[in-house]
Amino acid sequence: MSFFEIHDPAFARYVMFNAPLKRLATGFDWAEGPVWFGDLGCLLFSDIPNNRILRWTDDGITTFRQPSNYANGHTRDRQGRLVSCEHGARRVTRTEWDGQITVLADGYRGKPLNSPNDVIVARDGAIWFTDPHYGIMTDYEGFKSPQELPCSVYRVDPSGGIEAVITDMACPNGLAFSPDESRLYVADTGRMHESDPQHIRVFDMVDGRPVNGRLFHTIDRGCADGIRVDSEGNVWSSAGDGVHCIAPDGRLLGKILVPEIVSNICFGGRAKHRLFITATTSLYSVVLNRNGVQWP
Repeated sequence: MSFFEIHDPAFARYVMFNAPLKRLATGFDWAEGPVWFGDLGCLLFSDIPNNRILRWTDDGITTFRQPSNYANGHTRDRQGRLVSCEHGARRVTRTEWDGQITVLADGYRGKPLNSPNDVIVARDGAIWFTDPHYGIMTDYEGFKSPQELPCSVYRVDPSGGIEAVITDMACPNGLAFSPDESRLYVADTGRMHESDPQHIRVFDMVDGRPVNGRLFHTIDRGCADGIRVDSEGNVWSSAGDGVHCIAPDGRLLGKILVPEIVSNICFGGRAKHRLFITATTSLYSVVLNRNGVQWP
């Protein structure tokens, strides 16, 4: 049985039917936030409820950091350093090469952040992150706490200043730039215990800021959480039935079917053509005929 579902003939060129979907490891409670370290030959990802960041290599799974402050999403900055969203400490941090932790953002206008979720770094060095309330609504992925700020998308300037740049989303989650950074895609997964719309929005980038926010795509199974972009500008999104590939015009091209609910994804491997997939209790990967856009 094929684990690909083609919705547009173009998608047949994106996948290789002799490259299997592999389950690399399992036994986690909610796997999230994969980030590839090609220079170290490993993938880092979070197991949020168990308060740890794990490291995968071809030799298996080891613990990178525990406790992790219930870390969720991760990325790398332009210098290759790890940037992490921490639910428990309600902050965004950078891990320096000597292992020291630098706090990049932990509040806005005198109030604590909610629970930073996912993060990307622009080519100008600015750090963009989403701040939904998921990590403070229960004690499962952090610490139940009062919400003091709206759920927003923030930009941290290289000089350290923080700015709320998108403030009209219910619960922004995954985010990604188009290859030329002319567009910003943001998944809105909606507030807990509410019936908010769940979709991906797209914004035009003008003078380094997002404008003209509009509906880009609505996932037909589950909802979009983590998202990534390939070198042709296609958006790859997590979903309830796997990973969906969406054309720049918003059309669904195809799906990679995964037997667990997918939380997040990232490109990696030798040519950034291997898609790593965190899905509920497991880590998967599949080799594609497309290359991801990421740095380094």
